[in-house]
Amino acid sequence: MKKTIASFLLVSAAALPGVAQARTLNLTTELQNYGGEGAYLAFYVTDASGKYQKTLWVAGKKSKYYKSLRDWARGSRLNPREFDGVSGASVGSGRSLTVKVELADALIDAGYEIRVDSAVEDGRENAVDVRVPLTAAGASKPVAGRGYIKSFKYDM
Repeated sequence: MKKTIASFLLVSAAALPGVAQARTLNLTTELQNYGGEGAYLAFYVTDASGKYQKTLWVAGKKSKYYKSLRDWARGSRLNPREFDGVSGASVGSGRSLTVKVELADALIDAGYEIRVDSAVEDGRENAVDVRVPLTAAGASKPVAGRGYIKSFKYDM
């Protein structure tokens, strides 16, 4: 029941701004030092079963590389409506990126996760480089990535 309500509120938040309560999250990502071009990152929300729900942010302007962000690309179906208005420049080796996103309150402590896929041009792809439960207790606690991401945290 909780999952159904949260899914409804997620859809409502997108369709009817102002109806559902939302909060601003700061997503902070620090990249490893690596050789190569800037990293492409896709930040997105999944439900408790791992099913894609919503794109939060995409770092990297050249959409031709979005297919390299495999799990996010599959979930979003690379539909431009999923990432229009929530994208910016790629992030370089050893650099940090902080973005502000709006998220429905109902998704916090309801079994949802924030996931981040990463890829670098002429480099490897890291589906689910970061996977972190979306909980109030987890806020501000850095987690290590499995690929290009050195650490990730979200603040409420």
